[in-house]
Amino acid sequence: MNAKRLEIARLSHRFAFGPRPGEFAAALAAGVSATRQKVLTVPATDAGAALVANPVITDLGVRPKPNTPEIIPFVTGMRNQTEQLTIWWLDRMAMSDHGLSERMAWFWHGHWATSITKVDHPLAMYKQNQVLRQYALGNFAAMSRAMVNDAALQYWLDGQTSTAKAPNENLARELMELFILGVNRYTEDDVKALARVLTGYQLSLNAATVLVNPKRRDMGAVILLGQSSTFTAESASDYLVAKADCATFIAERLWYRFISSTEEMPKNLSAVGAFASREVAPAVASLAQDGAMSNPKYSMVKSPVEWFISACRALELTPSKLIDSKQLINHLNKLGQIPFYPPNVGGWPAAEAWLSSASAQYRIAFASWLIKQSPLRALNEIPVDRRVLASADWLGVAQWSPRTQAALRNALGDPQEFTLLALCSPEYVVSA
Repeated sequence: MNAKRLEIARLSHRFAFGPRPGEFAAALAAGVSATRQKVLTVPATDAGAALVANPVITDLGVRPKPNTPEIIPFVTGMRNQTEQLTIWWLDRMAMSDHGLSERMAWFWHGHWATSITKVDHPLAMYKQNQVLRQYALGNFAAMSRAMVNDAALQYWLDGQTSTAKAPNENLARELMELFILGVNRYTEDDVKALARVLTGYQLSLNAATVLVNPKRRDMGAVILLGQSSTFTAESASDYLVAKADCATFIAERLWYRFISSTEEMPKNLSAVGAFASREVAPAVASLAQDGAMSNPKYSMVKSPVEWFISACRALELTPSKLIDSKQLINHLNKLGQIPFYPPNVGGWPAAEAWLSSASAQYRIAFASWLIKQSPLRALNEIPVDRRVLASADWLGVAQWSPRTQAALRNALGDPQEFTLLALCSPEYVVSA
């Protein structure tokens, strides 16, 4: 396999959401180094993202009591705002000129996994998304402090129920295990200590605001990872983030989502050292420059949202302009992934979890629905005698296998069938 094509394909599909027509060929002409630099450089403005209007997500008030006249308009408003929020983010992913910014917001959503199924207030989820977006390529310590005080995350992990008399350990445990340090890098005593520090939170979930009630908070000193101190939530967060285990853990999570979800991260991965200042951008840049990027063994299965957005970009489709938003969300639901709906606090699965026989059938149906709404301009502009090989450039595929080439040759007379085979091929579903 051509190493240059492989690396540029991975930069396009893993560090962004796939190429628009013409972008992969332009990247090949520019070369790996220039393409990497472009992918990693955040522009002053993102003209594509600027075309997506921000959603109107408002405080709908406290949930009315059941069987009251107010409950129906409240539930309708919640449903409409949730759908609007979901479509807005899909549009941002599809329209963005700088894919890495959106890709990192998406990464952190899976990292600090919080679901609207429990939070049930779109405003809280929207405000959390703004926090993740603000720090997506910024300082992780600042992000962690903000997330400890995030209404959606606090509610998702029962922070509002935690008092000095009855500390709730959920937020404390996940803060160390899933968000900052990783498994087996703390003890049960540390969980109990941190739970005491995180007591006293009270929320207005509908307004997505958080406050600490001193009367409900444990103000005593605790021993956390060997240090005795009277921590606040913010100082405890800073303390955890400063631990060496944090650098290792965040590098592990970046490796898992950007390089390989099946191969173990090398102990000497440079991204660990690149995260020394707890700045995200250098760690991501280190990964993008790693030798693993040109090693064929590090394949990655696209998650359903990643596959859908890359297809939209190739087909020149905008999610909000598709025939039916409810049908779009239904397609994503069948594939098992909708923004703002991670299945649990661990986030979405990876690898073969997305490759069941059922998901293959759902993907074919979804792709067929999308293809019917696209003029297939980019494909139709490729001469038929060059279409098989040139379509790899259109879609940003490193190399079609002989089997896929044979299938595509058999569909040369039918652009829609050709596109369906390409979008559902192993080489497109899996970032080689």
